Amino acid sequence: MKLTFSKSTFLLAAASLTAAGAVAAESAVEVPDTFSYTLNPVVVTGTGMHQRLKSTPVPVEVITGSELRAASLNDLQEALTMMIPSLSFSPSAMGSYLRMNGLTNRHVLVLVNGKKLTGDISGNVDLGQIDVNLIERVEVLNGAASTLYGSDAVGGVINIIMKAPEAQPQFTSNSSLRRDRQFDQSLSLNLPAGRVNSLTGFHYSHSDGWQNSPFTDDDGELIPTLAQLSLGFTSQNLTQRFTYDPNDRLSLYADGAYYHRILDRPAEREGITGGMKYNTMSESWSWGAGGKYSLGALGSVSLDYSGRRFGQWYKYMLPSGNFNPGDYSKTKSQVFHDLEAKGIMNFSEQSNTVFGLAYRYEQLVRPEEDFDRHMNSFSAYAQHEQRFLNYFTALVGARFDTYQDVGSRFTPKATLMYHVGDFNVRASYAMGYRAPGLDELYYHLMKPMGSRHIITFGNPDLKSEMSNYFGLNLEYRTDRFSASVTGYINRVSNMITSSSTKFNDLSEAEQDALRAEFPEINDVKTSTLSVKQYYNYSRANVKGFEVNLTAMPLQGLTLSANYTFAYGRGLEADGSWSRLNRSVAHTATLTANYTHQWNWYRLNVNLNGRVQSKTYYPGDADGDAPGYGVWNLITRHTISCFRGFTLTPGIGIDNIFNRRDMRPLNSNFALYSPGRSYVVSLTVNI
Repeated sequence: MKLTFSKSTFLLAAASLTAAGAVAAESAVEVPDTFSYTLNPVVVTGTGMHQRLKSTPVPVEVITGSELRAASLNDLQEALTMMIPSLSFSPSAMGSYLRMNGLTNRHVLVLVNGKKLTGDISGNVDLGQIDVNLIERVEVLNGAASTLYGSDAVGGVINIIMKAPEAQPQFTSNSSLRRDRQFDQSLSLNLPAGRVNSLTGFHYSHSDGWQNSPFTDDDGELIPTLAQLSLGFTSQNLTQRFTYDPNDRLSLYADGAYYHRILDRPAEREGITGGMKYNTMSESWSWGAGGKYSLGALGSVSLDYSGRRFGQWYKYMLPSGNFNPGDYSKTKSQVFHDLEAKGIMNFSEQSNTVFGLAYRYEQLVRPEEDFDRHMNSFSAYAQHEQRFLNYFTALVGARFDTYQDVGSRFTPKATLMYHVGDFNVRASYAMGYRAPGLDELYYHLMKPMGSRHIITFGNPDLKSEMSNYFGLNLEYRTDRFSASVTGYINRVSNMITSSSTKFNDLSEAEQDALRAEFPEINDVKTSTLSVKQYYNYSRANVKGFEVNLTAMPLQGLTLSANYTFAYGRGLEADGSWSRLNRSVAHTATLTANYTHQWNWYRLNVNLNGRVQSKTYYPGDADGDAPGYGVWNLITRHTISCFRGFTLTPGIGIDNIFNRRDMRPLNSNFALYSPGRSYVVSLTVNI
């Protein structure tokens, strides 16, 4: 295992910059807090305003940036998998397929600083757009939340809160290396200049990908394949955020980011399956600006704008049609604009009121298929929280959305919390919805999908998906111990699904009609062609419970255990009910973190694990994916005896017990690990 020349040069440059900063510094810097866990953090996702976790009427799970760094988790998908049991991922060439309590990625809203993260590959939001080393915390809200956040918040919300520029200058370099040439390098620079602060971040990530089994199953016969269980890739993130506080009441910001990712798939080779003629490249540009004006004790008003342009290309490795090696072919372009005005008012000492107006524009373009459609939406929402009789807090809210060509939607919610001492009891109801996507509404095209081709017909008469969520939460929380149990039922109706029919199974008249509409059918094997149509039909019911325990039994030692049971069923076309596809019934995550300081040396030891039962694939000929258990051990050693900087080398083991799924590559998988991996890392703070 060795670094390429470019990576070695990059590390050398970072080390040189570190050394230069150390020489220039005049005093030792404070030892960074590698793990500062609080059992009562400030959260914002549940109610749209900043509140202590113990006081919010809506329960939220929190992962702090300190926890991510202590576990040496440089990939957001891996971090969410190891720390949030209700979430699971299935990576593929089309991105990571996210599920929350059995519901699909299209039913989970991913936010960055409260704004929707956009840019996807076949409906899978690319979480690689997020630089993990700039995360302040991640808040996860289970259940419907469309009253505050609009479409897609059917199964839950993941809100990624990024670091803000600070008033102190600081430079940080974080490098890590794992097996299979998995390498991450992050740099961040915080520069203050009076009332203006700047935070710049850069993240480089590379993996060669891996095979656990070099075989695939071909009608019962194992044959060699080039396909990988985890695809190789290279990505870069560059982010920039400025803040400006012209006076004590007004704060302004502007930010932007650039993201580039290209897969590194094996090239097609004669005599063996699994190769490809092209790689997939993704690129996104994002930008935003806004401001907040304080009204003193009365509250605040804010205005925020965000935009993003996301594109996807094929980069050819081998000749294909009119394309030669090195040529690019743009396959998708997405554009998003969001504008929101929001007020948070304190009309009395016992109440808070949130209200807002929002506008969204989204566009989807598929150049090769001559597809170009857009959609506008307008929203208005209000929410009121009232405390009364010393022990009760009631929260009610409603939202009205109107979508171009889809119609209007009204979504209410209500929550009642009883609080006495260290105990909380919360009962809640919330409605969620998801407006049909532009692809589901308007697709009318033929496109390749690997070695196959699909003709897709959208349905402009699709209705929005709806959900009714009921939850009951019991919580006990002190400074050193917290325990909570949440039971819920989420009923989803008008689910958008699709049917797929092989071209050769259609009638001769239907085939002729399709050939007239898509002449390119004559250029492909009809045995590899199918026809896909969208429609409203399915219903789903998800019910379950979650248990969360956290304790600090000793100074410096934190233990946490989280367990989720989810029983999700969907209605099939024949009227029967079956388990939701890719759902998991039992999942647990466990973490033990120990930190101790001896003068200029700090030790941090972090053990984390995930255990889950099988993943359901009802009706799939390849069967269910087996359950698994994975444990990681990371140690970090902060040394602060140097003048002007600190060093934090780390060493650890991912997947201690070498768990791997060695079945043929066309099986259904839940565990994608290459097995035991040794991890080395180095963090430098100036």
